[in-house]
Amino acid sequence: MTSARHDYIPRSDPEFSAWVNHCFASIWNFYEDRGLDNKPLITLRDALDLWNADYPAHIAARAAAEAARETKDARRELVERLLRPIAAFVQAYPDTTNAERAAIGITVRRAPARGAPAPLPDAAPLLRIDIPARLSHTLRLINARDAGASGRARGGKPRGTLGAEVWVRIAGSPGTEPAAPVIASADAASTGAPPGPFAYLTLSTRPVLRTDFPQNLAGKTAVYITRWVGTRGDKGPWSEPTSATIAA
Repeated sequence: MTSARHDYIPRSDPEFSAWVNHCFASIWNFYEDRGLDNKPLITLRDALDLWNADYPAHIAARAAAEAARETKDARRELVERLLRPIAAFVQAYPDTTNAERAAIGITVRRAPARGAPAPLPDAAPLLRIDIPARLSHTLRLINARDAGASGRARGGKPRGTLGAEVWVRIAGSPGTEPAAPVIASADAASTGAPPGPFAYLTLSTRPVLRTDFPQNLAGKTAVYITRWVGTRGDKGPWSEPTSATIAA
Protein backbone atom coordinates (compact mmCIF):
# COMPACT_ATOMS: atom_id res chain seq x y z
CA MET A 1 0.00 0.00 0.00
CA THR A 2 1.30 3.42 -0.92
CA SER A 3 1.99 5.50 2.16
CA ALA A 4 0.03 8.67 2.63
CA ARG A 5 1.78 11.93 1.91
CA HIS A 6 3.32 13.55 4.97
CA ASP A 7 1.16 16.34 6.29
CA TYR A 8 4.08 18.73 6.75
CA ILE A 9 4.80 18.92 2.99
CA PRO A 10 2.52 21.55 1.43
CA ARG A 11 0.32 20.30 -1.41
CA SER A 12 0.26 23.37 -3.65
CA ASP A 13 3.31 24.06 -5.81
CA PRO A 14 3.77 27.72 -4.74
CA GLU A 15 3.64 26.81 -1.04
CA PHE A 16 5.87 23.78 -1.60
CA SER A 17 8.50 25.84 -3.46
CA ALA A 18 8.81 28.39 -0.69
CA TRP A 19 8.73 25.76 2.04
CA VAL A 20 11.23 23.30 0.54
CA ASN A 21 13.91 25.96 0.01
CA HIS A 22 13.56 27.15 3.58
CA CYS A 23 13.52 23.57 4.82
CA PHE A 24 16.67 22.59 2.94
CA ALA A 25 18.61 25.67 4.06
CA SER A 26 17.67 24.94 7.69
CA ILE A 27 18.67 21.27 7.40
CA TRP A 28 21.99 22.25 5.79
CA ASN A 29 22.69 24.58 8.75
CA PHE A 30 21.64 21.82 11.15
CA TYR A 31 24.27 19.47 9.68
CA GLU A 32 26.98 22.16 9.72
CA ASP A 33 26.28 23.20 13.32
CA ARG A 34 26.82 19.63 14.46
CA GLY A 35 29.72 18.81 12.15
CA LEU A 36 27.75 16.09 10.46
CA ASP A 37 28.71 14.67 7.07
CA ASN A 38 26.53 16.52 4.57
CA LYS A 39 27.12 14.08 1.69
CA PRO A 40 23.52 12.77 1.99
CA LEU A 41 22.35 16.32 1.27
CA ILE A 42 24.25 16.72 -2.01
CA THR A 43 21.83 14.68 -4.12
CA LEU A 44 18.91 16.49 -2.51
CA ARG A 45 20.53 19.86 -3.25
CA ASP A 46 21.03 18.91 -6.92
CA ALA A 47 17.38 17.87 -7.21
CA LEU A 48 16.27 21.11 -5.53
CA ASP A 49 18.37 23.12 -7.99
CA LEU A 50 16.53 21.43 -10.87
CA TRP A 51 13.19 22.23 -9.23
CA ASN A 52 14.14 25.87 -8.72
CA ALA A 53 15.00 26.14 -12.43
CA ASP A 54 12.04 24.25 -13.84
CA TYR A 55 9.23 25.50 -11.62
CA PRO A 56 9.52 29.20 -12.66
CA ALA A 57 9.80 28.06 -16.30
CA HIS A 58 6.56 26.13 -15.85
CA ILE A 59 4.87 29.22 -14.38
CA ALA A 60 6.06 31.36 -17.29
CA ALA A 61 4.95 28.78 -19.87
CA ARG A 62 1.52 28.51 -18.29
CA ALA A 63 1.11 32.30 -18.30
CA ALA A 64 2.22 32.42 -21.94
CA ALA A 65 -0.25 29.66 -22.84
CA GLU A 66 -3.09 31.54 -21.16
CA ALA A 67 -2.15 34.75 -22.96
CA ALA A 68 -1.98 32.86 -26.26
CA ARG A 69 -5.42 31.36 -25.62
CA GLU A 70 -6.91 34.79 -24.90
CA THR A 71 -5.32 36.17 -28.07
CA LYS A 72 -6.63 33.24 -30.10
CA ASP A 73 -10.16 33.72 -28.73
CA ALA A 74 -10.06 37.44 -29.52
CA ARG A 75 -8.86 36.75 -33.09
CA ARG A 76 -11.64 34.23 -33.62
CA GLU A 77 -14.28 36.62 -32.28
CA LEU A 78 -13.06 39.32 -34.69
CA VAL A 79 -13.09 36.95 -37.68
CA GLU A 80 -16.61 35.71 -36.84
CA ARG A 81 -17.91 39.26 -36.35
CA LEU A 82 -16.56 40.37 -39.73
CA LEU A 83 -17.60 37.18 -41.53
CA ARG A 84 -21.24 36.96 -40.44
CA PRO A 85 -22.60 40.03 -42.31
CA ILE A 86 -20.70 39.04 -45.46
CA ALA A 87 -22.03 35.47 -45.28
CA ALA A 88 -25.53 36.87 -44.72
CA PHE A 89 -25.15 39.01 -47.84
CA VAL A 90 -24.10 35.98 -49.91
CA GLN A 91 -26.92 33.91 -48.39
CA ALA A 92 -29.58 36.48 -49.31
CA TYR A 93 -28.19 37.48 -52.72
CA PRO A 94 -30.96 36.86 -55.30
CA ASP A 95 -29.17 34.35 -57.54
CA THR A 96 -27.21 32.43 -54.88
CA THR A 97 -27.80 28.70 -55.43
CA ASN A 98 -27.89 25.93 -52.83
CA ALA A 99 -24.87 24.37 -54.57
CA GLU A 100 -22.93 27.59 -53.98
CA ARG A 101 -24.11 27.72 -50.37
CA ALA A 102 -22.92 24.14 -49.84
CA ALA A 103 -19.55 24.86 -51.49
CA ILE A 104 -19.04 27.98 -49.34
CA GLY A 105 -20.09 26.17 -46.18
CA ILE A 106 -23.06 28.29 -45.14
CA THR A 107 -26.61 27.15 -44.40
CA VAL A 108 -28.30 25.44 -47.33
CA ARG A 109 -31.93 26.41 -47.59
CA ARG A 110 -34.51 23.69 -47.41
CA ALA A 111 -36.39 22.81 -50.54
CA PRO A 112 -39.89 24.29 -50.51
CA ALA A 113 -42.74 22.01 -49.53
CA ARG A 114 -44.56 20.31 -52.36
CA GLY A 115 -47.80 21.77 -53.56
CA ALA A 116 -48.83 25.01 -55.13
CA PRO A 117 -46.94 27.96 -53.66
CA ALA A 118 -48.83 30.85 -52.19
CA PRO A 119 -49.31 33.50 -54.88
CA LEU A 120 -47.14 36.57 -54.71
CA PRO A 121 -49.01 39.76 -53.83
CA ASP A 122 -50.04 41.82 -56.81
CA ALA A 123 -49.02 44.97 -54.96
CA ALA A 124 -45.42 45.97 -54.29
CA PRO A 125 -44.19 46.68 -50.77
CA LEU A 126 -44.81 50.12 -49.37
CA LEU A 127 -41.71 51.69 -47.92
CA ARG A 128 -41.42 54.16 -45.07
CA ILE A 129 -38.07 55.74 -44.33
CA ASP A 130 -37.10 57.04 -40.90
CA ILE A 131 -33.90 58.97 -40.13
CA PRO A 132 -32.79 57.78 -36.66
CA ALA A 133 -29.35 59.41 -36.80
CA ARG A 134 -26.91 61.12 -39.14
CA LEU A 135 -25.72 59.00 -42.07
CA SER A 136 -28.40 56.41 -41.36
CA HIS A 137 -31.83 55.35 -42.62
CA THR A 138 -34.29 52.88 -41.12
CA LEU A 139 -36.45 51.26 -43.79
CA ARG A 140 -39.85 49.87 -42.83
CA LEU A 141 -41.33 47.45 -45.35
CA ILE A 142 -45.13 47.42 -45.30
CA ASN A 143 -47.46 44.82 -46.73
CA ALA A 144 -49.90 46.96 -48.71
CA ARG A 145 -52.11 44.01 -49.65
CA ASP A 146 -52.97 43.38 -46.00
CA ALA A 147 -54.02 46.97 -45.33
CA GLY A 148 -56.96 47.13 -42.99
CA ALA A 149 -60.29 48.75 -43.65
CA SER A 150 -58.91 51.97 -42.22
CA GLY A 151 -56.40 52.06 -45.07
CA ARG A 152 -53.44 51.77 -42.70
CA ALA A 153 -51.02 49.14 -43.98
CA ARG A 154 -49.42 46.71 -41.58
CA GLY A 155 -45.78 45.71 -41.39
CA GLY A 156 -44.50 42.22 -42.13
CA LYS A 157 -44.04 40.15 -45.26
CA PRO A 158 -47.01 38.51 -47.01
CA ARG A 159 -47.60 34.76 -46.73
CA GLY A 160 -45.54 32.76 -49.19
CA THR A 161 -42.77 35.32 -49.51
CA LEU A 162 -39.16 35.01 -48.44
CA GLY A 163 -38.76 38.73 -47.96
CA ALA A 164 -38.32 41.96 -49.88
CA GLU A 165 -35.54 42.68 -52.33
CA VAL A 166 -34.19 46.21 -51.77
CA TRP A 167 -32.22 48.21 -54.35
CA VAL A 168 -30.78 51.70 -53.98
CA ARG A 169 -29.19 54.55 -55.88
CA ILE A 170 -27.61 57.74 -54.60
CA ALA A 171 -28.79 60.96 -56.24
CA GLY A 172 -26.50 63.97 -56.18
CA SER A 173 -27.39 67.63 -56.19
CA PRO A 174 -30.26 68.74 -58.47
CA GLY A 175 -29.23 68.74 -62.12
CA THR A 176 -26.39 66.23 -61.67
CA GLU A 177 -26.19 62.60 -62.72
CA PRO A 178 -26.87 59.97 -60.03
CA ALA A 179 -23.72 58.85 -58.27
CA ALA A 180 -22.81 55.15 -58.02
CA PRO A 181 -23.79 53.97 -54.52
CA VAL A 182 -20.78 53.16 -52.39
CA ILE A 183 -22.82 50.89 -50.11
CA ALA A 184 -23.88 48.53 -52.89
CA SER A 185 -21.71 45.57 -53.82
CA ALA A 186 -23.89 43.66 -56.29
CA ASP A 187 -23.88 43.87 -60.05
CA ALA A 188 -26.76 46.07 -61.19
CA ALA A 189 -26.97 44.00 -64.34
CA SER A 190 -28.08 40.89 -62.40
CA THR A 191 -31.15 39.07 -63.65
CA GLY A 192 -34.29 40.95 -62.72
CA ALA A 193 -32.54 44.19 -61.83
CA PRO A 194 -34.71 47.29 -62.01
CA PRO A 195 -34.17 49.72 -64.87
CA GLY A 196 -31.93 52.67 -64.17
CA PRO A 197 -28.82 53.13 -62.02
CA PHE A 198 -30.00 51.07 -59.03
CA ALA A 199 -27.71 48.62 -57.24
CA TYR A 200 -28.71 45.66 -55.11
CA LEU A 201 -28.62 46.33 -51.37
CA THR A 202 -30.08 43.25 -49.64
CA LEU A 203 -32.89 40.74 -49.38
CA SER A 204 -34.57 41.68 -46.11
CA THR A 205 -36.51 38.90 -44.41
CA ARG A 206 -37.62 41.28 -41.67
CA PRO A 207 -39.88 44.31 -41.91
CA VAL A 208 -37.27 46.70 -40.52
CA LEU A 209 -33.87 47.29 -42.12
CA ARG A 210 -31.16 49.78 -41.18
CA THR A 211 -28.82 51.26 -43.78
CA ASP A 212 -25.66 53.21 -42.86
CA PHE A 213 -23.78 55.48 -45.25
CA PRO A 214 -20.18 56.76 -45.45
CA GLN A 215 -19.42 60.39 -44.67
CA ASN A 216 -18.88 61.34 -48.33
CA LEU A 217 -22.59 60.72 -49.07
CA ALA A 218 -23.83 63.16 -46.42
CA GLY A 219 -26.42 65.55 -47.80
CA LYS A 220 -27.23 63.43 -50.85
CA THR A 221 -30.45 61.56 -51.48
CA ALA A 222 -30.90 57.79 -51.28
CA VAL A 223 -33.58 56.44 -53.60
CA TYR A 224 -34.95 52.95 -52.84
CA ILE A 225 -37.00 50.51 -54.88
CA THR A 226 -38.31 47.17 -53.58
CA ARG A 227 -40.28 44.07 -54.52
CA TRP A 228 -41.48 40.91 -52.79
CA VAL A 229 -39.58 37.66 -53.41
CA GLY A 230 -41.37 34.32 -53.19
CA THR A 231 -40.06 31.24 -51.40
CA ARG A 232 -39.22 29.72 -54.79
CA GLY A 233 -37.40 32.77 -56.07
CA ASP A 234 -40.28 34.30 -58.03
CA LYS A 235 -40.45 38.11 -57.98
CA GLY A 236 -43.36 40.50 -57.54
CA PRO A 237 -43.83 43.94 -59.11
CA TRP A 238 -41.51 46.82 -58.34
CA SER A 239 -42.51 49.52 -55.93
CA GLU A 240 -42.49 53.19 -56.73
CA PRO A 241 -39.14 54.82 -55.85
CA THR A 242 -39.03 56.21 -52.31
CA SER A 243 -36.32 58.65 -51.29
CA ALA A 244 -34.87 60.39 -48.26
CA THR A 245 -31.97 62.72 -47.61
CA ILE A 246 -28.85 61.30 -45.94
CA ALA A 247 -28.51 63.53 -42.91
CA ALA A 248 -25.07 65.04 -42.41
